[in-house]
Amino acid sequence: MAKELELKYGCNPNQKPSRIFMEEGELPVTVLNGRPGYINFLDALNSWQLVKELKEATGLPSAASFKHVSPAGAAVGTPLTDVEKKIYFTGDQDLSPIASAYARARGADRMSSYGDWCALSDICDKDTALLIRKEVSDGIIAPGYTEEALEILKAKRKGGYNVVQIDPDYVPAPIERKQVFGVTFEQGRNEIKIDESLLSNIVTANKEMPDEAKRDLIIALITLKYTQSNSVAYAKNGQVIGVGAGQQSRVHCTRLAGQKADNWWMRQNPKVLALPFRSDIRRADRDNTIDVYIGDEYEDVLRDGTWELFFTEKPEPLTREEKKEWLAKNTGVSLGSDAFFPFGDNIERAHKSGVCYIAEPGGSIRDDNVIETCDRYNIVMAFNGVRLFHH
Repeated sequence: MAKELELKYGCNPNQKPSRIFMEEGELPVTVLNGRPGYINFLDALNSWQLVKELKEATGLPSAASFKHVSPAGAAVGTPLTDVEKKIYFTGDQDLSPIASAYARARGADRMSSYGDWCALSDICDKDTALLIRKEVSDGIIAPGYTEEALEILKAKRKGGYNVVQIDPDYVPAPIERKQVFGVTFEQGRNEIKIDESLLSNIVTANKEMPDEAKRDLIIALITLKYTQSNSVAYAKNGQVIGVGAGQQSRVHCTRLAGQKADNWWMRQNPKVLALPFRSDIRRADRDNTIDVYIGDEYEDVLRDGTWELFFTEKPEPLTREEKKEWLAKNTGVSLGSDAFFPFGDNIERAHKSGVCYIAEPGGSIRDDNVIETCDRYNIVMAFNGVRLFHH
């Protein structure tokens, strides 16, 4: 390990010189392949913290898919269902727990994960490396790599794929600093521990919160801890299914994340699973086409004939009625917010995406309206008393 590492440039090519360095001691990371850049390391170090905390909180191998210093997806390593294998394009084989975690993290929002940075809580194995090899991705951070996995990853992107190893025992200083416009900011690190104890203050009439919902709320909250604020995250089945990051209005976070959660669920519709894709279509084009197909503009695509670029035959569109009926089947979704909901409109939008469980700090002057809206839909909501802003 070295004390500093020179980078090609900063956030943009004109921002030179650029480096990462330690004022005391050595860097906790080693570059095994490639040449990671400034944004790559921002993604790497934020995503590593996320998966490390997920593993500590759940006891399960964890993974994240990061883009521009916010997660597109995060998950723990529970086995994939047959439908999930199809929508994540993993093939029929069973995957190792850490590979399953990455498949879930990458599959939550495949369009946003295009060109992602991967983070793994556990040693990267062959199963995970084979998944990553198929995807457009910038790099990976993990505590270690098997020989087979490292060989696979080193061959990616014509030998230029970024592979970073981090010391899992590294503990940063309790005070963190950064500079903006020549001014140094200093604060204590956000060491708040997120566990089930934050879910005990249930303020709604319905107080029944199953263990699966608690797990998903913990996943959502830990994800939000490393998401650019304002932020909201929907979670289900051990994974985040929609993240709304960096919005100035909380309801816009809720809408954005809700739309992503809806898209995740729509990808499981039988019509979507049966789409007759051409064999030569690229993975990214397939993802984009599915997004268009489940959107409102697909009938325009049918009319102008461009369907022939993607399908062997013209698929029947999903009608509004079919979409509405399918979306209504999605229930048991958990929702976390990094700060309080100021109005009940957030709950109204969340309900449309199947949310049944919510964790948020509370403390709004309109908490009574938010609780009343939850009670109207029999939603369970806990006030955790913890704000999770991240900038």
